[in-house]
Amino acid sequence: MDKRVKNILDALETAYPEARTQLSHENPFQLLVATILSARCTDKQVNEVTPRLFSAYPAPKDLAEADIKDIEEIIRPTGFFHNKAKNIQACAKALAKRHGGKVPRDMESLTALPGVGRKTANVVKSAAFGEQAVVVDTHVARVSRRLGLTSSRDPVKIEQDLMAVLPQNRWSAFSIQTIFHGRNLCTAKKPQCSGCPLLQWCDYGRQHTRG
Repeated sequence: MDKRVKNILDALETAYPEARTQLSHENPFQLLVATILSARCTDKQVNEVTPRLFSAYPAPKDLAEADIKDIEEIIRPTGFFHNKAKNIQACAKALAKRHGGKVPRDMESLTALPGVGRKTANVVKSAAFGEQAVVVDTHVARVSRRLGLTSSRDPVKIEQDLMAVLPQNRWSAFSIQTIFHGRNLCTAKKPQCSGCPLLQWCDYGRQHTRG
């Protein structure tokens, strides 16, 4: 492993040792649905609606057979609720029909589910099944570019670039720690570079703090 990459990983581990997904869930199905709902929405807001959603529809079969209007009413606070309701119900129907109500573990089967892209699939693989996976959301993409770990803006290419430079046993930790870092310090508009634990390995940060 490149020494610079090791230093970045060590600094992230020191800064965010307890980092884990903030989406409340009790099983893979709940995490899958919560992750779909989290698009363009805060985890906090998702966590406020999912208890009611899963109380009413605890299993894929229940959600698959629900009245779409009832689903929309529950998830309305997460935004884009018409499309999200369609996606989570279609996903539930696919789980019930193709997988016996169980969430699959492999990438091909996960991404074949309605509303599930690689990011959502990797969240589930990592947080629900304990498998190593690189989750590329807006924070991971932004921080990784600023650190020079990728130059791409394509999520799939970013995932591939990170998998190539990071040791596999740190994929999941890097992802969630970088998400925390992007939310807390390395924000899109006003990054707090002067107080960043990664500053000495970040050309973007050093340029940003000059003058």
